[in-house]
Amino acid sequence: MTACRSWDIFCAVVDNYGDIGVSWRLARQLAAEHDLDVRLWVDDLVSFRCLCPEINPSLSEQNVDGVTVRRWDTPFPDVIPGDVVIEAFGCELPQTYLAEMAAMQAKPVWVNLEYLSAEAWVDAYHCLPSPHPRLALTRYFYFPGFTRNSGGLLHESGLLERRAKFQHDPAARSEFWASLDLSPAPDALCVSLFGYENPGAAELLAAWSEGESPVLCLLPESKLLPQVAAFFGEPRLIAGDQRQRGNLRVRVLPFLPQGRYDALLWACDLNFVRGEDSLVRALWAARPLVWHIYPQQENAHREKLDAFLARYRVGLSPQAANAMQDFWHAWNAGIGVGQFWTNYWRHLAELDAHARCWTDSLASNDSLTAKLVRFCQSKIK
Repeated sequence: MTACRSWDIFCAVVDNYGDIGVSWRLARQLAAEHDLDVRLWVDDLVSFRCLCPEINPSLSEQNVDGVTVRRWDTPFPDVIPGDVVIEAFGCELPQTYLAEMAAMQAKPVWVNLEYLSAEAWVDAYHCLPSPHPRLALTRYFYFPGFTRNSGGLLHESGLLERRAKFQHDPAARSEFWASLDLSPAPDALCVSLFGYENPGAAELLAAWSEGESPVLCLLPESKLLPQVAAFFGEPRLIAGDQRQRGNLRVRVLPFLPQGRYDALLWACDLNFVRGEDSLVRALWAARPLVWHIYPQQENAHREKLDAFLARYRVGLSPQAANAMQDFWHAWNAGIGVGQFWTNYWRHLAELDAHARCWTDSLASNDSLTAKLVRFCQSKIK
């Protein structure tokens, strides 16, 4: 594997943290499981620190978990490009770095890591080359996905074993809840609620507060926080706050580092997630989930949502599949959330069993990292 020993990953942080979340997981796994020299170039270390508290935003270079983290400054420093260059989500490489790549006798393998999609066209476009219009360089488009012919999904070695051990160990779960200063009632539905702004949030909270069973809602800091505060008649809520109405208890959590967020997903009975990174982690958690897909203009995201639903619903009874689809559509539209929640809730036992089966089927495919390493190795000349 020495032919593609050094890797540069470039990531521009957006306000929803998904890009840096994926890039950081990839960088750590490349270093830890494939013994590669990885530099992660990040333009916003302050935001990065939310996911990784070990990051020191004042340093231009630091080593964390075996990865060299470099601040992506302008002007860009004079460095020798890696054997492999990953452009995360079309973030556009610095022009001086691109020129250095073109000047090298042995050209780096240049990969644009694309966003995750379940759409049928992904397999056909995965790993297609795109020659640069001016420079003697070729960029390859790498698509994560849910099939063997796609780029796969990120999951580190031993993840599913750690998750299963946690979920089958009452002491481990109790210790986790105690770390949050919580002790859920035995009959409470534990829900993690992470999402974008949503006009249906108040309707969902009302359905929970007026429902038959107690609900403990764990609310990591996100763009939903102001709407939850408004539901309780509060100007704002902060991490540590707790509110009760009817059968609903809400606890606000700080923005959690990745390992802690995984444990939250494992511990809860139902997980509301958003974007790409938390969706994939919720799938590996093997619990029922509700996906708030990133909204796009002209409802382009609806096709992506339905493409995933078409794959994910296979194996469910028609009643459970329809209940899930109706509720997901309502949550993403922000309309009719309370109306469809009751029917969705009735099918949670089947959805829970289905989640475990779906996770097992996903695990039969190689991880994105392993497939990416093999692909880049095959392109080294």
